[in-house]
Amino acid sequence: MQTRLHGPPHAGALTPRPRLPPDNAHPPVAVAALPPQRLLPLIVATALFIENMDSTAISTSLPQIAADLGVEPVALKLAITTYMLALAVFIPVSGWVADRFGARRVFIAAIAVFLLGSLGCAASDGLGQLVAGRFVQGMGGAMMVPVGRLVLLRSVEKSELVRALSWLTIPAMLGPMLGPVLGGAITTYAHWRFIFLINIPMGLLGMWLAWRHIPELRQAVGPLDVRGFLLSASGLALAMFGLSAIGRGLVPGAVLAACMLAGAGLLAGYVRHARTHPQPLLRLDLLRVPTFRTAVVGGSLFRIGIGATPFLLPLMLQLSFGLDPLESGLVTFTSTAGAMVMKVVAPRILHRFGFRPVLVWNGLAASLMLCGFGLFRADTPYPLMVGVLLASGFLRSLQFTSLNAIAYADIDQARMSQASSLAAMAQQVALALGVTIGGFALSLAGTLSGRADDAPINFTFAFLTVGLVSVVSTWQMRRLASDAGAEMAGRAQAGREVAEPKAESRPQA
Repeated sequence: MQTRLHGPPHAGALTPRPRLPPDNAHPPVAVAALPPQRLLPLIVATALFIENMDSTAISTSLPQIAADLGVEPVALKLAITTYMLALAVFIPVSGWVADRFGARRVFIAAIAVFLLGSLGCAASDGLGQLVAGRFVQGMGGAMMVPVGRLVLLRSVEKSELVRALSWLTIPAMLGPMLGPVLGGAITTYAHWRFIFLINIPMGLLGMWLAWRHIPELRQAVGPLDVRGFLLSASGLALAMFGLSAIGRGLVPGAVLAACMLAGAGLLAGYVRHARTHPQPLLRLDLLRVPTFRTAVVGGSLFRIGIGATPFLLPLMLQLSFGLDPLESGLVTFTSTAGAMVMKVVAPRILHRFGFRPVLVWNGLAASLMLCGFGLFRADTPYPLMVGVLLASGFLRSLQFTSLNAIAYADIDQARMSQASSLAAMAQQVALALGVTIGGFALSLAGTLSGRADDAPINFTFAFLTVGLVSVVSTWQMRRLASDAGAEMAGRAQAGREVAEPKAESRPQA
C-alpha cells in the first residue's frame, strides 16, 4: 500500500511510503505534515454538521413543506429516502474516488455539490423538484462524510480511534441539536426555504479549512469496477424506490412490484459478480470478519428503528399533538443534547465494560425506549417527554459510537477504504428503510384502525414496529467474542503486540 501526502514538510511530518511505480499516472509529490490530531476531526465535522442540521431541520418542517407543495406529509418521506438512497448509491465509490484523486480535493468538491443541491431544494416549487435537489445533496454527502471519516481511519492509531471519533461527532452533533429548533423557528417566523440556505456559510468554511489543513492522502488503486457499480447502484435505486413509494398511491402497484423485483435481481447479480471479480466495488467478503459483520448487520437493524424517529416524531408532535414547528423542535432537540453528553463519556464506558456488554444491553434499552415514544400523548407532561428523549439520545449515542468503532477493530489498512464504503452504504440503506418502514406502518395503522393518519394510536403502532426491529439487533450483538475490540476499548493487555500479530500498519512519524 502506498500513501502519498501533498504539502510542505516540517517537524512531525509523516514519512511517506515508497513512491508509486513509474507507470502510475500521478507524478511524485512532496511530503505533508498531518494537521493536529484534534484539528482534523473538527474539520471533517463541518461536513457532518451541515448534513445533520439540514436533515433534522427539514424533518421538523415536513407538515409546512407538504402544505406549501400541495402533498400529504407522509408523501414527503420520498424527499428523505431519496437523499439516503443517493448516499447509498454513491458511497461505494467514495473510497475509490478518494484513493484515485486525493482525499482533500474530493472532500472539497463533495461539499460544493452538497451546497449546490441545497440551493436547488430552496428554489423547488414541487415535490419532484425537491426530490431532485435532495438527490444532488445526497451525491455530495456520499463523498464528503465517508471520505472525511476515511482520512481519520488512516491517520489515527486504533487505540485512539474511539477518542478521535468522539472529537469528530461532538461538533457534528450540534447540527441535529440546532436543526430542529432552527428549522422550527425559520418555518414559524419566516419560510421553510431558508432551511436549505443556512448551511451555506458553514459549508464554505469547511471547504476553506479542508484546503488549508486536510492532507492529500492517496493510494494506488486498480480500475473502477464499473459493472459492479452499475449493478449495485441500479439495484439499490429500484428496490428502495419501490419500497419508499408503497402505501400512498403515488405509483401504481404493478410498477412498484416490478421495481422491487428488478432491484432484487440486480443486487443478486452483484453478489455473483463480487465473488468472481478480483477487485469488486463492494468487498462482501469483509462480512466474514466477525466484528465487522456485527457492526454492519446488527448495526443496520438498530438503525432501522432510529432512522424512523426524525420522520415520525415531528409528525406526531405537530399533526397529532398540535404543536407548532418551533415547539416541536424545542422538544425533539433534547434527544441530541443527551447524545452530546454521551460522546464525552463513551470511551470510559467502553473501557470499563467492553464492547459486547455495551452493545447488547445498551442496544436493548435504547430499542425499548424507542417503542415507548409511541406512548406519548398530547397531555403527556413535557418534562417527562423531554426526560425520555434525553435518556434515549444518551443510549442511542453510546450505541452508535460503539458500532462505528468496533466495525474497524479487525480491519487492516489495505481494506480500510472498502470497509468504510461498505459500512457507510449499509448505514444509509438502514436509515432509509427506517423511514420507509415507519411511514408504511403509520399508513397501515390508519387503514386497520379506520382513523386518520394523525391519530395517536397510529403512531403507537409505528413506533412499536420500528422499535421491535431494533430489538432484534441485540441477537447479532450477542455473537461477539467477549474480548472483541479490546484494543480500541483500551482493555488489551500490555503484551498484545505479541498476541495480535496482525497489528495494523500506518505511516510512521
